[in-house]
Amino acid sequence: MYEHLSGCLYICFAYLTLFFFKRYPINMEPQNLTRVSEFLLLGLSDEPELQPLLFGLFLSMYLVTMLGNLLIILAFISDSHLHTPMYFFLSNLSLTDISISATTVPKMLVNLQMHSKSITYVGCLAQVSFFSLFACLESLLLTVMAYDRLVAICHPLYYLVIMNPRTCGLLVLASFFTSFLTSQLHYLMMSQLTFCADTEIPHFFCDLSQLLKLACSDTSINNIVILFIGTIFGGVPLSGVLYSYYRIISSFLRVSSSGGKYKAFSTCGSHLSVVCLFYGTGLGVYLSSAVSSSHRKGAVASVMYTVVTPMLNPFIYSLRNKDIKSALWRIIIRRT
Repeated sequence: MYEHLSGCLYICFAYLTLFFFKRYPINMEPQNLTRVSEFLLLGLSDEPELQPLLFGLFLSMYLVTMLGNLLIILAFISDSHLHTPMYFFLSNLSLTDISISATTVPKMLVNLQMHSKSITYVGCLAQVSFFSLFACLESLLLTVMAYDRLVAICHPLYYLVIMNPRTCGLLVLASFFTSFLTSQLHYLMMSQLTFCADTEIPHFFCDLSQLLKLACSDTSINNIVILFIGTIFGGVPLSGVLYSYYRIISSFLRVSSSGGKYKAFSTCGSHLSVVCLFYGTGLGVYLSSAVSSSHRKGAVASVMYTVVTPMLNPFIYSLRNKDIKSALWRIIIRRT
């Protein structure tokens, strides 16, 4: 049931995205709204001798990210033992991690290989839109997974009743639609801005905050929207995660046996590690940009949540999870 639901959700996501950009094309006469046709991504370093090293490093990290997350999705789809709500959400999280990396890293690799820094106006707005979509979606999925662990630990007898396939599908769809509408709001507002002569973005992808600094028109509305959305998608999901773990820890304290405490903690230890990694790196980038005036340092710090975090998530879940390791071994044995 869960593998069919997951496949349907993936297809719905793809068709909805294609429908929107076909219905509202991303090049909504940009020549009447902007004086530039492309931007320059300054990247992480200007030193020519570092370009091959950066290309090899980020290509390796990108391939590891793709492989690790695809293995998680493959294990979920092919192994019936993993057709549970927890692994259903995990497979969607892996798909989101793949999408975040695919939004930012390939363009950087092309620019490093071609010794170019340019990105088109259309491509830049597309990066802003898709990155907003998948970053918001990851935040909401982590909150949904925390709620799943809360129900599993605090209400184990009613777990399968509460977290039935229909409820799981609705939670993922609601997370996607909310993130989708948010990303399109950013896109529509950015497409109305006028950009002038300075087209250099001190980043390796089109970061929304850096792009606003290049606009000649008034960006006060955009800044208010970014602050509001950042508060909603940062504060509310994080508050939900903290509340869930407050309830979970309270349940831990009521468990008398040490074996029961270890079993309960092992079911949510990986998720807690991913939550700390995602929100910790995001908060670190925000604080570093607020303290340091160097835009290049902010770009280097943002590598943590755009590249490193999606790469580490599969390892965090698979190395501590016997079910996933067993499923992967069964896949390898069947193939060989």
